Amino acid sequence: MPNQIQAGFEFEAIFQEAAIGIIVTNSQFEIILSNRFADTLFGYETSELVGENISLLIPNHLKDRHHGHLENLGHEKPISRPMGIGLDLKAKRKDGSLFPIEISLSHFKASDSMHYIAFVSDVTLKRKVEMELILKNQQINQLNETLEQEVAARTQALQNTLDKLEVNAKELEISLEKEKVLGDLKTRFVSMASHEFRTPLTSILGSATLIEKYAKAEDQPKREQHINRIKSSVSHLTEILEEFLSVGKLEDGKLEIHPTEFTLRDFLQDILTDFSTYQQAIRLELASDFSCFQDASILRKVIFNGLSNALKFSQKEIILKVEKQTNQVLITIIDQGIGISEEDQKHLFERFFRGGNATVIQGTGLGLHLVDRYMRLLGGSVQIKSELNKGTELHIRFPMR
Repeated sequence: MPNQIQAGFEFEAIFQEAAIGIIVTNSQFEIILSNRFADTLFGYETSELVGENISLLIPNHLKDRHHGHLENLGHEKPISRPMGIGLDLKAKRKDGSLFPIEISLSHFKASDSMHYIAFVSDVTLKRKVEMELILKNQQINQLNETLEQEVAARTQALQNTLDKLEVNAKELEISLEKEKVLGDLKTRFVSMASHEFRTPLTSILGSATLIEKYAKAEDQPKREQHINRIKSSVSHLTEILEEFLSVGKLEDGKLEIHPTEFTLRDFLQDILTDFSTYQQAIRLELASDFSCFQDASILRKVIFNGLSNALKFSQKEIILKVEKQTNQVLITIIDQGIGISEEDQKHLFERFFRGGNATVIQGTGLGLHLVDRYMRLLGGSVQIKSELNKGTELHIRFPMR
C-alpha cells in the first residue's frame, strides 16, 4: 500500500510539474485532468478546466469542424499521433485570444472506458522564428535575384565592352591594312612617277636645248623633228594626268554616264584611226554591224586602253573581235605578246600595279584598274586570259542598252 501511495505521489508530481500542457478527457471529451502548465497556458485557474468540454479550448470558427473530428475519433480505433505540426493550428484562451499550438494525441482505457490525453505546446515563439526565417529567406532570395540581375548586367556590360574591343580591333586591323595598302600605293606611285614623268620631261628638255642650236634656215627639218618630240612628250604627260584625274573622279563617284545611240563599226573605225601610225596592224573582226545605246566616251577609253596595251606588249598583229550576244556585246582584244604570269594576273586591276615582265616598258599601272572601274560603271565586266610568252586576251563585256 505505501508503494502505491508513493507511485501515486510521483505521478502527481510528474504530471503537475511537466513543462508541457497535459489535458486528459473521458470518452465524452470532458476534461477530467489538466496540469498547471495547461491551466496557465490557456489562462485558467487550477482545476478550473475540470468538467469542461474540450471544445471550450477550440476557436469559435472551428468548433463545428472540430466537433466532427471528435465524433469520428469516438467511432474510429484511436491512434496516437501528433497534430498541428506544419499546420496553422490554434487554440483559444479564457480571454478569447488565440495562439498557435502543436498537439500530441494519445489514449488509454480505464474501467472499460476510453480516455484521451493531449500534450499541448505553445509554438508562438516557434512560429515567430519560422516567420522570420521565411522573411529572411525571401530577402535572401530577393538579394540573390538582385545579385543575379547585377551579375547578368555586369556580364552583359563586359560582353558589350569585349564586343566593342573586338570591333575596335577589327577596325584597327582594317586601318592598318589600309595604311599598308596606301603605303604600297605610295611606293608604287613614287616609282611610277619618277620613271614616267622623268622620261618625257627629259625628252622635252633635250629637244628644247637642241632647238636652240639650230638657228639657220636650213636647220628647219631638225627643228620640226624636235618640236614633234616635244609635242609627243607633252601628249604623253597629258595622258598620265588624265588617268590620275579619272581615278580621282571614279573614287569620288563624280563620273556620270551619258549614253547615246551609235553603230559599232563606225565607232571602232574611229578608234582605229588613232593607231594608224603604229607598225603593227589591227584586224577588226565584225560579222555584221549593229547599234547599241551606251556611253561612247567611256567605252572609247576602255577599248583604247586595251589596244594600247596590246600594241605595247606585242610586235605582231592585233585582233579586235566583236560579237553580238543576247542583249550584250563582247569585244575581245587578242595579242601574241609577252603574256602575263598567273601570279601577276591576281593583281592586274590594282592601282599602279605592273607585271614583273613589264617594268621596263612605259606605263603607269593605272590602265587596267581604270578599265575595270569603267566597265563596272557601265554594268559590264572585264576578264583577262593570258600565258607567259604566248599572248593575252582581254574580254570586254557590256550590255547593249
